[in-house]
Amino acid sequence: MWLYPLLTIIFLILDQVVKLAVATHIPVNHVLVMIPGVLGLTNLHNKGAAWSILSGQQWFFVLITLLALTIIGWLMAHFRSNRPVMICLSLILAGTLGNFIDRLRLGYVIDMFETLFVNFPVFNVADSCLTIGVLALAWFILKDDD
Repeated sequence: MWLYPLLTIIFLILDQVVKLAVATHIPVNHVLVMIPGVLGLTNLHNKGAAWSILSGQQWFFVLITLLALTIIGWLMAHFRSNRPVMICLSLILAGTLGNFIDRLRLGYVIDMFETLFVNFPVFNVADSCLTIGVLALAWFILKDDD
């Protein structure tokens, strides 16, 4: 079905466009406050995962991403008739590819959304797709009787 690749492509393009805009208009490590005390935009080069965990271990992230892409592909083939699961997997795929493109092209991931009211990792559109996709998938799995 055309919906799932389209959804993946839309969120992947959104991720890359936002990253390009941030990289072009905000200096590295500079914070542009959008909502005082709540949300800022920054240009952070993250060579690791959340909170820069495993920073500099690009080979590890490439291997994990290739494994994740294989699993996502298998799940999409297996659950191709389950619309809610496929939507979740499309979001997960978009997020995985968005950060993978950065790692391959730049050697780091561009993160930009910074919560100013709590110490939370700076994140990007791809991270949001991954988080929403995984949480929704978990919800559907827990809700499902089969």
